[in-house]
Amino acid sequence: MKPFLPNSERSPLAGRRALLNMVIALLLVPASAMQFTSQVTWGPMDFALAAILLGGGAVAVDVILGRTRPSKRKSLLLLAILGSLALIWVELAVGLIGTPLAGT
Repeated sequence: MKPFLPNSERSPLAGRRALLNMVIALLLVPASAMQFTSQVTWGPMDFALAAILLGGGAVAVDVILGRTRPSKRKSLLLLAILGSLALIWVELAVGLIGTPLAGT
């Protein structure tokens, strides 16, 4: 196991790997749930859409983390991205707002 390194000494790819691992882990949750219950029924299109949504969010987070200095603005941008992703995900899943994209 590698010792803890301060931010200035870490590889620039370490953050990207962590984001990619989080996206993969989140996609594995419904994939594994489908093995144990019939209540989770995702098709290939569901996984593709989730991968695009999560991957796009990960890219946006990576850009913000890499190109903005630590500030209140950075925090607000990250909160806006995560909030937008959550709202889109909920709308696609259950149709909270009632757009034509709703999953119900």
